[in-house]
Amino acid sequence: MNSNSAGPFNLAETGLILRTDAAIDPVRIDEQFWRQLMAGDLGNFHNEYLVVVNEFSSDWPIWENHPNGDEIVCLLSGRVTLRLELDGKYKDMQLAASGDYARIPRGTWHTALTDTNCRMLFITAGEGTLHRPAGDDN
Repeated sequence: MNSNSAGPFNLAETGLILRTDAAIDPVRIDEQFWRQLMAGDLGNFHNEYLVVVNEFSSDWPIWENHPNGDEIVCLLSGRVTLRLELDGKYKDMQLAASGDYARIPRGTWHTALTDTNCRMLFITAGEGTLHRPAGDDN
């Protein structure tokens, strides 16, 4: 994707990488995106943030953890419960109105629970992101 283009863009199709030098690079969200991201093909995100919009309609099958930075999770539509694991206990946060958001502190395991279609904006410090299966602990 041409990083010199001014747009217009749509975050459902084109995410952003916020670079350490204050540059903003658009990145195409297509069927290859998540594989490329997990393989490190989009960089290591050292002190950088990834901005994407994602839609889902069921509980996440994973927990995730961003050890190198906080994450902002903003509800655009639907409703969702963010479950955080803090000091060995779960803390549930309800996001129910468009614009509700949560700050997930660095190093906090978290997942999302819902039974309705949700659309959310994520601003993620992606370097070193960890995943584990959700299993029965949701």
